[in-house]
This record gives sequence, structure tokens and C-alpha cells, in this order.
Amino acid sequence: MCGIVAVVSRNGPVAPDALARAVAALRHRGPDGERTWMSPSGRAGLGHARLAINDPEGAQPIASEDEHLRIAVNGEFYGFEEARASLERRGHRFRTRSDSEIALHLYEDLGAACLDRLRGQFAFVLWNEATGELFAARDRFGLKPLFYCQHGGALYLASEAKALFAAGVPPAWDHRAAYHALHACPDERLSLFAGIRQVPPGRFLTASDGGVRLTRYWDLPPAPRAVRRAQPDAEMAAAEVRSLVEDAVRQRLAADVPVGCLLSGGLDSSSVLGVAAASSDEPIAAFTVGFEDRAYDESAPAREMAAAAGAAHHVVSLRDADLADHFAEAVWHAETLQYNAHGVARFLLARRVREAGWKSVLAGEGADEAFFGYEFLRAAARARSGSRTGMWLRLLPRLLRALSRRRPGLAQVSPWLSRIAAVMGAGPGLFSRLAHGLDHLRSLCAPGFLGEFEGYDLYSAFYRRCDREAGLSKREPARRLLYLWLHSIFPNYHLAADRLDMAHGVEVRLPFLDHVLFEHANALPLASLAGAETDKQLLREAMRPYLPATVLSRPKRPFWAPPAAGSAGTPLHSFVQDTLRSSAFGAAPFFRPKAVYRLLDRIPALAPEQRPAADSLLLMLASVGVLQERYRP
Repeated sequence: MCGIVAVVSRNGPVAPDALARAVAALRHRGPDGERTWMSPSGRAGLGHARLAINDPEGAQPIASEDEHLRIAVNGEFYGFEEARASLERRGHRFRTRSDSEIALHLYEDLGAACLDRLRGQFAFVLWNEATGELFAARDRFGLKPLFYCQHGGALYLASEAKALFAAGVPPAWDHRAAYHALHACPDERLSLFAGIRQVPPGRFLTASDGGVRLTRYWDLPPAPRAVRRAQPDAEMAAAEVRSLVEDAVRQRLAADVPVGCLLSGGLDSSSVLGVAAASSDEPIAAFTVGFEDRAYDESAPAREMAAAAGAAHHVVSLRDADLADHFAEAVWHAETLQYNAHGVARFLLARRVREAGWKSVLAGEGADEAFFGYEFLRAAARARSGSRTGMWLRLLPRLLRALSRRRPGLAQVSPWLSRIAAVMGAGPGLFSRLAHGLDHLRSLCAPGFLGEFEGYDLYSAFYRRCDREAGLSKREPARRLLYLWLHSIFPNYHLAADRLDMAHGVEVRLPFLDHVLFEHANALPLASLAGAETDKQLLREAMRPYLPATVLSRPKRPFWAPPAAGSAGTPLHSFVQDTLRSSAFGAAPFFRPKAVYRLLDRIPALAPEQRPAADSLLLMLASVGVLQERYRP
């Protein structure tokens, strides 16, 4: 895991100082060394800030045998030893022991088809001096970020937008991206900054004299129709999942440094810890966030799981003041809007991991997506054609088209989202919190900002794009919802935690997002994934040998920080008050400050059940204020 930069110029040589500034801006991602390389022609430059996990001596960018190719990699390729041995048998000579180098030699042999042979979480850039072409790629789920822009006759790529600004790209708001993010439907192709886009998950980018082109190399395939009605033997299905999880975890334990685990006490992270502990000869270090508010604190069940696994347990106990003190720094690193203070908690947890001496940890994200852990997915999977939920699912595309034809404003969209959240049984999670928060958003927005999107329904546009690109009509309704989730909030919000972790030089490996495991789960009939009363019953059965009974029976709890921003008198609320009344927030082009002040004045009168939605709304607004102050777009 590292930070990478690439600059390709068509109007003269790349400026070495701009490249060096970009790499220095990513020093937090790679504190173990920085290196830049300029092509002999001067047309291209690559940079790398190194976090030494595999082969501590393996500096990048790495050259091919004939030195026509150079590569800089951020991420990990799992099971690389077999690929390396095969490449060596074909005559390739390796300069390092790093897993990163296999991508270089596979590209020599296969070109873009090398991506089919790579298993892991990665983003990389590769320059071909002989052809004058740049090749860049991002992993299948978007675990590793990769931003790019064209400015002043040059193409820039980097792991974070702040590196592009350091190279000389001017910061400015992207109004469309902000509109999407405020509506909880972030666009995976955009960033919050004008002209700075993302290489979407499962895509590669090529750049030459002919221009810049994006190509899809992977997408989650529709479940085979042949398995939709079949019901596999439950014991065999659990054994297959167990074997795949074990393999995914063991692959991610391979490193030249100790690897720990993030532990919440729930099923997903406990499963990862249980398998990791059974696969290791030494006690695994486990790291947990604890909150003062007992309703949100999971440190007690985490301690129980850590004891059962024989793990060395570290608890990071956070107060509301800790979240308030570090909110701005976390937002600056994340470069996204925050919908809850759990992002700040993750930022502080990563800091503790690094202070304890660890660079790499495993975590449980992705299990809810692979095994239908979210209630809205389970409700959709269980819905019969004549049920209320089934009716809404069948009508979803039609409703989106109708809303688009009606040219709805937020006032029409948000009650519809709230209704969907209620019908889908979304409970107190992110989706329903944001849906209810949108009720207030229109009254705060600047008329000019809303006027830019008059007649534009982002939900309908998003659905149509996904349908066009992935054939949603070929998928079961519940898997349509999963696909939409995997291409909106999941890569752009949940997986943006990469930048919170890497703010402290900590890589987080996610076994449940191993594409081999995920594709297996995707091919199972929905009845196997969501047919039981208990969430993720198949995964629970698969992990039974590794978990105590209390974990196996514990219901799902989302990782949420207490909604303190919506409670008057708390440090986080004081931070929000100061931020939203600041001149920096007033300079942002999206809101009417006086309307925001009136909202702030009403906070003390909010009923307890209104505070979670208010918390999400206030933290979104505060994120805008922080980004405006820190980046001055």
C-alpha cells in the first residue's frame, strides 16, 4: 500500500518539481520512502511514496528488463508467488521481491488482459516509453483510489486529489458531484473537485496521442439463471464458503511485517479474526473503537471475541471531544462528505494501529454486500411478487422515470426516498438517515445551485446508466439493488475509509472483497443468502468453527458513532456551530447561510428521534465547510 503519481505531458517535458511536490503530498500514505522517475523523452514522470509491507527494500517505480516499461503500484497482489514462478519460468527477470512487480511482467506478456490474472486490491500506473502510452488500472471493487485530470496540456494521476493540487492543478468545486453527494448518490466517476475524475472500479485507463480512454475489464456478473431456483445442500454450501473465506484471509496474512485485525465484535470482523488467529502461530493484534455512549459501544463483545481468539486486544476509547477535535483533519484526508462521525473514529483507530507498531490489518467490510447482510437487501430478496416490497421493487425503474418527467425538486424526491426506506425495512442505517435528512436540504440550498439542476433527477439518471452498462433488467430485483449500492455509496463513501487509514500509513486488507469469494456468493440462489430469519445465516454457519456462540447469535449492528452533532451542548455540536457560522462555509456556493443559521438555532428543540437525521445533515454541511477552508476551491 502506497501513494502513486503519474504525469504525462504533450506540450513539453514534465516539470520535476511538480512531480516531487505531488509525491510529497502523499507522504502520509508512504512514510518509508519517496522516489520519482522521469522518462528519457521527458514526456512522462512517475512517483511513489512507499509503505514497506512486502520486500522492504523494493523501491518503485520498477523497470522492466529492457527498461521500456516503468510501473508504480499502490496495493497488494495476493497469491503472487505462483504468478512470479510462472513468469520466471517464461524467462522474466525480477528486480525486487515485491508482489507489485508481477503486474509489470504480466503486462509485458498480456497487455490489458493482465488484469484478469491479478487478485487483490490495487491501483497502478505504467508508462511505455517505446509506444508513448500510459496504462493505469483500479481494482474490481475500488478498494484503492485513483484520481486523474487533464490540465495545461498534461494528464495527471494520483492516489488522492491533494497530490494533483500540489502538482499545480487548481482546486474548484464540481457542482454536479456535490449535488450527487448531498443526495447520498455519489457518482463513482467523479470527485468533489472540478475536472478531477476517478478511474471507476473494474476499469483501466489508456492515454496516448489519441486521447484518454476508459475501458471496463470486470463487473459483477448477473447470477446464472440456472442457480436461481436451485437450493444447494446447506452443509455443503457452508463448507464451500468456509474454504473460500479461509483462503482469502490466509492470502491476506502474507506480509513481511506483522498483520493485525480491526475488530468490532460483530460477525464480520470476528470471522476474520477467528480465521486469522487459527492460521497464525503468534497471537493476532486486534484493534477496537469504543464510545462513551453505551448504545454505540461494542468494546465489550469485542473483548469477548478477542479473548476467544487469544488475540492481543487494543481498545481505542473515544469521547465526543475526540471526534470534534479531529473531524476537520479526517475530512481533509478523506476528500469526501462525512455522513456520521464514524469516519473520524476510523481515522483515530488507524492512528492507534500505527502508534502500536502495525502497518497492516484485516477488516470485515464487504460481508454485508457478499452475503446480503443489509436489511434492505434481505427484504428485497425475500419479497414475493405480490408483496408490498415486491411491488415497489418492480415499480422502481418506472417510478424513477416518472419522477424525472415530473421534474421533481428535493421536496418531491426526499419523501419518496423516505417511503422506500420504510418499505424496505432500512431501519436506522445510513440510507434512511439520509433520506429523512433530505427533507430539510432544499430549504438550505442556494437557489442558484438548485437552478443548475432544474429538471435533472439524479436517481433516474444513475439507474439508467447502470442499466445501460450492466443490463440491470437481467438481474433479480434484489441483485439490482446490490449493484446500485456497489456503484454509489459503497465505493465512494464506505471504501473512502482507505484515505482515513492511509492518513497514518496503515493498509487495511478486506478478505470479504476477494473477487473469487464474492463471485461465488453472487452465484448462489437468493434463498441461500437471505432465506433465513437471521441475517447472513450462511456465513454464520460457515464460520461456526471459529466463533463463540455469543457472536454467532448476535444480530447485526452497523458501525455508527453517537449522533452527537444533533445534540446541543456536545463538543461535536459546538464544532458544527462554529464551522457552519464561519466565513469559509459562507463562501461555499451551495447553501444559504441564513437558512443554515436558522436550522442551527432549532437544534436544542429537536426531539431525540430527530437527532440521528439531523446529525447526518449537519455533518454533511460541516464537511463542505471544512473542504472549503482547507482546499479553497
